[in-house]
Amino acid sequence: MSRPIYSIIFWIFILSLPCLSRAEEKKEEYKFDISEIEKKPYHVGGYGEFRPVLNVQDQDAALYKLKFYNRDEGKTTGESNFKLLVDGSYEKDNARFFVRLSYDLNNTYLGWEDDLTPYEAFLSLKPSHALTMDAGKKVLKWGKGYAWNPVAFIDRPKDPDEPDLALEGFWVLSADWIRSFSGPLKTLSFTPVLLPVLEGINDDFGKTNQANIAAKLYLLLYDTDIDFIVFTGGSRTTRYGVDFSRNMTSNFEVHGEFAYIEDFQKRYTDSQGNILSLTSDTVSYLLGLRYLSQRETTYILEYYRNGTGFNKSEFQDFYRFVDRAYDQYLATGSDALLARALNLSQGNYSRPNPMRDYLYLRVSQKEPFDILYFTPALTTIVNLRDPSFSIAPEVAYTGITNLELRLKTMFLVGGDETEFGEKPNDYRLEFRARYYF
Repeated sequence: MSRPIYSIIFWIFILSLPCLSRAEEKKEEYKFDISEIEKKPYHVGGYGEFRPVLNVQDQDAALYKLKFYNRDEGKTTGESNFKLLVDGSYEKDNARFFVRLSYDLNNTYLGWEDDLTPYEAFLSLKPSHALTMDAGKKVLKWGKGYAWNPVAFIDRPKDPDEPDLALEGFWVLSADWIRSFSGPLKTLSFTPVLLPVLEGINDDFGKTNQANIAAKLYLLLYDTDIDFIVFTGGSRTTRYGVDFSRNMTSNFEVHGEFAYIEDFQKRYTDSQGNILSLTSDTVSYLLGLRYLSQRETTYILEYYRNGTGFNKSEFQDFYRFVDRAYDQYLATGSDALLARALNLSQGNYSRPNPMRDYLYLRVSQKEPFDILYFTPALTTIVNLRDPSFSIAPEVAYTGITNLELRLKTMFLVGGDETEFGEKPNDYRLEFRARYYF
């Protein structure tokens, strides 16, 4: 998609906001229908989404050279992204079946690609009010953090830039046993999970032909949510976690997570491209808060310590290796070193926020200046070791029934050999239209 088209989309969106905010809702006579409040055994919902993106490239960045070394895409690249996410469930007696399917159609500089993925598909049985058993593909959603979850040992990692997006689960067998009390301990629950890793089943989780076990003990103790978590098995090393969340007041919440990982193996490269390995016990943790002001401004602040991440010198060595590989390609035409660097970038180096210390801040304001259904927000992620950062202003409008419109820009700021400074683009502009059904 050309750049002028994105400009047209931008101005149509901005100019339409005042008209939309003044639109009058039609009043309809309410008629009572008993069928509207009867619980149906089935449910179908979801959304369809169109998301065009304009990327403004940083042609001097290491990751731009790695990505486009044999292509001439110019200063900008465009994307057209379409997504259909469908939820469906059917419930009868003590059984419930739930499925969530995602179909993605994307047009990038590589051409058209599509993918159909079952995010979740599981059968849930409830033999008693205190016990629920699940079998199938499921997202566990462990952890209390908003942008990161170091204790989510059997969930896929979130994208900190879009932490609310639905994630793909893993195939598991799990159960939930819950009891309520009248004292300081109000609720107790226990969740054991079996996660097998075989050829074609969870084979992207870790070593195959292995059985893995995880468990979570939940307490609502003195009005504080607390989880104790453990994971062990042959696919990944043993790890332990604890998290908490507490509402200090009705509009102020604090939360945290702590994870201890045994024998974590970190693979990295030096500036010459030699692969090195270090095995050690590591600690990751997160501390955060959420605050809603009287003016309905929401603040989310989190500090994340990633014990499995790279330190500053290790990441600088990777960038230097990429530059060396690119120089060799220009001099000889051989892309052998670039292929090795690309393979490394698709592993540990391509993880969201792969270094050690990060700060996340999101500020959103509901209906400023009495503009109905209009919510601006600003999000920043700071690498405290570089320092480099991303900053993303956005505006969202929800004044049309079942339709959400969002315009978002992300700027990446940093010098040479910094995480955000060496990413392939300087900034990106995206528009999202999402219709819920």
